[in-house]
Amino acid sequence: MGAAGSTTPIVGVVPNFSEGRRADVIDGICEALAVPGARLVYRQADAEHHRLDTTVLGSADAVRRSALAGAAVAVARIDLREHRGAHPRMGAVDVVPFMPVRRVGMPEVVELARAVGADLAETLALPVYLYGEAATTSGRRSLADVRRGGYEGLRDAVAAGERLPDLGPHELGPAGAVAVGARMPLIAFNVYLDGSDPDAADAIARAIRESGGGLPAVRAIGFAVPERDMVTVSMNLVDHATTGVRTAFDAVVELAAARGLTVRDSEIVGLVPAAALADEDAAHVRLRGFEPDTQILERLLEEDP
Repeated sequence: MGAAGSTTPIVGVVPNFSEGRRADVIDGICEALAVPGARLVYRQADAEHHRLDTTVLGSADAVRRSALAGAAVAVARIDLREHRGAHPRMGAVDVVPFMPVRRVGMPEVVELARAVGADLAETLALPVYLYGEAATTSGRRSLADVRRGGYEGLRDAVAAGERLPDLGPHELGPAGAVAVGARMPLIAFNVYLDGSDPDAADAIARAIRESGGGLPAVRAIGFAVPERDMVTVSMNLVDHATTGVRTAFDAVVELAAARGLTVRDSEIVGLVPAAALADEDAAHVRLRGFEPDTQILERLLEEDP
């Protein structure tokens, strides 16, 4: 990238949608995300998780328009009352985190996230929960706390007058609710183990995450993946310089062995900074399905979106 291009401010948005099986819906969402000025740089549809992960890079205005366009398709096409998948979820457009990528500060990203939250509440009548750096209350900084109980649990809580959204209607319809946030780039890292006991995976996740006294800068949940006859420990590594993929993987291997479980492989969902994954790390953590040309962030910044 030339000197002029390298000064262009870039914001990222990483919308996750509760659809990983219907190709027409997946394609419709991805087509909607690709608005002028925004570049869809990553998409992964996972049938087991029944989830679509995407990443869009562009100007603040472009990624705002992209997120709203993708959400509109999801709300029109996805019914949470019929949705069953391994991954926790609370909405058709489940989570919309914005992140600073280049020459953009966190205060600007927080302002953008809150503005998009207001747009989603007004234009799509979605209950909106602000989380991460965009949270307006300390109890909603954690996505896990916001999404606790999933669609069904949150729907019932709101109906009872509890856990009310920050914006939008106080009722969850077929499209559920959405969490809109601001955060630094993180690594979504899943480790798969033999077995069908979700409690074992959950125990490992509780032991490994920072909030349980485990590894710093790690958030984790454990659940079953019946389609693979496995369980997974699904982690967000929020600061890879503090705890990287290799350290997290080795900790899961050790905890799994203590429970008689074997780690089979791992995956990175979305983008990863080049410094977070050395060549030897990929083999060590038994990484599958990783595409360096489309998943290493720096390679995607070689051209302006």
